[in-house]
Amino acid sequence: MKKPVYALLLAVVSLASCRQAAETTVADTIMLNGNIYTVDENNPTAEAIAIRDGRILSVGSNEEVRKFQGDSTAVVDLEGKFAMPGFIEGHGHFSGLGQSLIHLNFLKSRSWDEIVQLVAEAAEKAEPGEWITGRGWHQEKWEEPLERSVLGYPYHDKLSQVSPDNPVMLRHASGHSLIANARAMEIAGITAETPDPFGGEIVRDSRGEAIGVFEETAMSLIGDAYQEYRATLSPELKKKEWLKGIALAEEECLRKGVASFQDAGSSFEEISRYTELAENGELDLRLWVMISGREPGLEEKAAGFPQTGIGNDFLTVRAIKGYMDGALGAYGAWLLEPYADKPDSYGKNTTDIDTLKKWAQIAFDNGLQYCVHAIGDRGNREVLDIFEEQFRSDPAKTGLRWRVEHAQHLDTTDIPRFVEMDVIASMQGIHCTSDAPFVVKRLGEERARLGAYPWRSLLDNGVLIANGTDAPVEDVDPIECFYASVTRKRADNGMEFYPEQRMTRAEAIYSYTLGNAYAAFEEGLKGSLEKGKVADIVVLSNDLSSCPDEEVLETEVLMTMVDGKVKYEKK
Repeated sequence: MKKPVYALLLAVVSLASCRQAAETTVADTIMLNGNIYTVDENNPTAEAIAIRDGRILSVGSNEEVRKFQGDSTAVVDLEGKFAMPGFIEGHGHFSGLGQSLIHLNFLKSRSWDEIVQLVAEAAEKAEPGEWITGRGWHQEKWEEPLERSVLGYPYHDKLSQVSPDNPVMLRHASGHSLIANARAMEIAGITAETPDPFGGEIVRDSRGEAIGVFEETAMSLIGDAYQEYRATLSPELKKKEWLKGIALAEEECLRKGVASFQDAGSSFEEISRYTELAENGELDLRLWVMISGREPGLEEKAAGFPQTGIGNDFLTVRAIKGYMDGALGAYGAWLLEPYADKPDSYGKNTTDIDTLKKWAQIAFDNGLQYCVHAIGDRGNREVLDIFEEQFRSDPAKTGLRWRVEHAQHLDTTDIPRFVEMDVIASMQGIHCTSDAPFVVKRLGEERARLGAYPWRSLLDNGVLIANGTDAPVEDVDPIECFYASVTRKRADNGMEFYPEQRMTRAEAIYSYTLGNAYAAFEEGLKGSLEKGKVADIVVLSNDLSSCPDEEVLETEVLMTMVDGKVKYEKK
């Protein structure tokens, strides 16, 4: 009796398995006739991809993939177009990008007068007492000379004239300085006696008068006054504005082929909102988030992290963001030797070392990555010193993938330390060419040549580079950043910045896909087109792996797919 029963059970199980197999081998979507660059070293190129339930079912030839076609399968003919894993933005500020698309944006402005005119137009429409805010100006990129300036910065006079009653606060493109008008400084209580805070500077003229520019931590003097104004707005209004910005940021990213975004420092409130969106299936691209080290209650709340794979792998929070110094354009990068064009300054340490060490301990104790902003060579050395001290406290803990965010200017003796400690250099290709016009002025030729954005030196030493744009500091467009990475040339005038440090095409694609995934412990989920990984795919008009340099910038995003669904398609 036992054998027939066993045989019957076996038959039932076999039948169920066959049905299950039949169900799982029918694709929701297949993409055929493509020039597919997989970033999978075991299967580098392919013609076709099969997708089911947001995951890749098969990658191979048309013939191989057609086996997964059923009556309900959607068929996409790529017509020979270039497809690759969706771009992963390796370092940006997601809600900041959204806000930059709501408020005044000066990334493309080429003169101070142009910015003043935009503020004048906003002041005419503003309600009494309403703050006028914007971001993106950079004094080194203006094409018209200023009538009066200090260190290349404009005076606030023109802003104050066009907006005498409304306070104005305009953040530098780098996010590391701002300019305010007289009304904003009056509200903030700025006087000739106001002292510079630790890690910051109120820029003054030869008479000791504040010109309106506030660098690094001094920005909080104006920012706190702005936050007091924001506190008078209803929570509902503020959340509505935030959600509008998030929707605009998603649209902007998807239009430019970005399927995942690594956010470099969010508040617990924002993380809660992202969680709600992810759990409700309301995120259109994947977010990987660092908790800002400056968040109150970090030590206690860190115990609730990491949180991974929220909302079908649309949100992960598994890192703490630290801040060592400022930005080169605002004289905030912390240097080993003085600035060539400001010889009395070495830049600024914006968070005291003991606090940065405390954040390192919190990350270490809670299994979180520690990602520290460092731009100057002194700043980078100090970060590596903190990492080394923390790692030595428990050598058994390895493979932590801690990151230096930006790592822009390095002393060459520190480059091998990245490899020795398995530290990731999270750099932004577009910063190199964007900053190129003033780097030599700030650092001198030798420091610029040997240690400024030294991608080749890092790569040849075996350092992993994660790429991105630092949006909204720069445009989130990966194509412009990719061009900068492989040519070291500016897109507007062809200015070339030490081309011997450029990346190869393969290295640049890797740095924007699987490299970024690895830098977030997500290489098993995304970053390459392999069976079992998420179907995050971008289709482009040009083959980035081989098209001539001059055609890279002409490349258009034709389609962005996230989780197997088309989120953007060029009409």
